Amino acid sequence: MLPAAASLRKQGANKGATTAFLISTPESGVDSIAVTYALLDPLMTIVRPVAAFVTAVVAGIAENTLFWKNEQKTLVVDRKCPVDGCCDGVDCPDEIHRHHHSYREKVVAGLRFSYQDVWGDIAVWFFIGVFIAAFITVLVPDEVMATFLGGGVQSMLLMLVVGIPLYICATASTPVAAALILKGVSPGTALVFLLVGPATNITSLSVLFGLLGKKSTVLYLASLSFCAVLFGLGVDWLYSLLDISPVAILGEATEVIPESVRWLSALLLLAFSVQPLRFYIKKLLSPTKKQTTFISGFPIAGENMSKRNHDSKSTVKPTHIHNGKGKI
Repeated sequence: MLPAAASLRKQGANKGATTAFLISTPESGVDSIAVTYALLDPLMTIVRPVAAFVTAVVAGIAENTLFWKNEQKTLVVDRKCPVDGCCDGVDCPDEIHRHHHSYREKVVAGLRFSYQDVWGDIAVWFFIGVFIAAFITVLVPDEVMATFLGGGVQSMLLMLVVGIPLYICATASTPVAAALILKGVSPGTALVFLLVGPATNITSLSVLFGLLGKKSTVLYLASLSFCAVLFGLGVDWLYSLLDISPVAILGEATEVIPESVRWLSALLLLAFSVQPLRFYIKKLLSPTKKQTTFISGFPIAGENMSKRNHDSKSTVKPTHIHNGKGKI
């Protein structure tokens, strides 16, 4: 997500637009909405992208209002062929550029992108989130979660402290939120985790400092935290108003899907996950290449040459060569 935001900045997007992109993109993706519907409930499926959209708009407007700077940048539009990159689209007319590939080739490329690129990027983090959720479900006592994260402003502030530095994506955070709700965490507090977890982490803050600046990064965190707590309180109030038990309806949305379709989908998901998981494990197990350092007892060449040049300048006298016409 950060490389995409940096690309937007490079292509002319202002800081407000970049801020809105960073907040809304993780929560409004098709993958995030689908996993939320499957693991949480229909109400949270609607509230999550709406809360992200409003938070993104608030943060973007606040950024452009307080730190507006008219940046004169040349817009660079990426016109490269999205199917296989066969043409950069710069010197190619539109009527030719759009007909480089058939409709069938475009559909096949889109399907390949969905299960290779999109799912390949999130598969590892999804399974990590599932394992974290299993760890919370089995080992963390219900009383601890209900006491500290049962609802209210204090629970949401505590969740901010946990969620902001945590490195977790939107897909991986969903099963963790489901496990938290099963343990007695209020849905509003879980929503705070869903909003701040994917949008920030301790690693990306240094990148945000360079991308947006220190003041804009602080405003980004403040706007995100304020809106997350506000929406968290609103969600708790909404569940209470509708007299809905979040634990009772958790994951019930999948009951509308026939069991045979669920099993087939699970098998397909596992089949698509083999390659990205194998690549990730291979990357972890492969030895990292270290720079080879040679140590010897010889003097350093730079110092030796510098000393030799200095001695030669102090001892060698300049000579004059006569060619009959003058000195050279």
